[in-house]
Amino acid sequence: MIGWYVHHHGYGHVARFLAVTPHLRTPVVAFSSMPRPAGLAAHVDWIELPPDADVFTRADGSRVDPRDADPTVRGHLHWAPLDHPGHRARLALIASTAAVRALTALVVDVSVEVVVFARLLGVRTLAMTQPGARTDAPHALAYDLADGILAPWARGAVAAEALGIRADRVVWTGGISRFDGRERAMPRDERSVLLLGRVLDDGVREDLVGRLRARGWDVTSAGHDAASRIDDPWPLLTRSTVVVSAAGQNSVADLAAAGARAVVIAQDRPFDEQLDTANALARWGLARQAHSRTGAADLVNLIERAAADDPDWSRWRTEGAAARMAAAIDAVQP
Repeated sequence: MIGWYVHHHGYGHVARFLAVTPHLRTPVVAFSSMPRPAGLAAHVDWIELPPDADVFTRADGSRVDPRDADPTVRGHLHWAPLDHPGHRARLALIASTAAVRALTALVVDVSVEVVVFARLLGVRTLAMTQPGARTDAPHALAYDLADGILAPWARGAVAAEALGIRADRVVWTGGISRFDGRERAMPRDERSVLLLGRVLDDGVREDLVGRLRARGWDVTSAGHDAASRIDDPWPLLTRSTVVVSAAGQNSVADLAAAGARAVVIAQDRPFDEQLDTANALARWGLARQAHSRTGAADLVNLIERAAADDPDWSRWRTEGAAARMAAAIDAVQP
């Protein structure tokens, strides 16, 4: 049996898990602080882990913010706060499950500490990596200990210095999209823009919508708040003339699957993950690039230029990527 650690920040990690697991030949059990996601196959076990980032009470009654409990161990790890009962309990759950179910491998998306812990348990590890400058000591430790490293983008697209010296253990799968293989809507609308997710401040978004509509564009905003959230953006992705999106790995893979003309706006993320991805897309001519500080007038210009683009999204290798990742995971079995 394979274990899979799913990080709880955002939706990208669980979306990747949901896309890949149907292709696995080996049974899988998931660990996460997130609740069991809707749509997960009934035969896949989901173990919910206790939180380890909340304020806790020590035995002496003192209240402690885990950020003040030496969580990085003087820079050697990312998150291992002293005395935190939730942190201990989640690792204990992983260890007991590994022992009782005889886990043969653990996919870690993402946590340096879980990679290290799993390897100490004698479990083969597959570390999911992400773009960005991940050359710090904790990442180096995780990559050095991992039996394999999974990079969910096309090889050569995103500069990744940390992977170069470990290339013999890296599998570049291509972008993982939940929409891979789904039929695209044809033809695309004339002069329509989709603003996907919370990529713009409200004031900039409202200004942009007004400017675009004044120039004859139809504008749809989806996912910028709870009221505008939609479960299935695929029809909008494939029908819109231009999509304005963040530069996260799942967002980009969905753009690739849809063959979208796009303007991507890198969000502020650790290690400059989205900035590196946006730079790669601009360099390969797959999307126009904007910045979080780009104003509405400049965004209109970028959108109108993007409408005439013809990006070759096949370079991102989204087609078949989830199956390639599953094959790499299955191959680690003894």
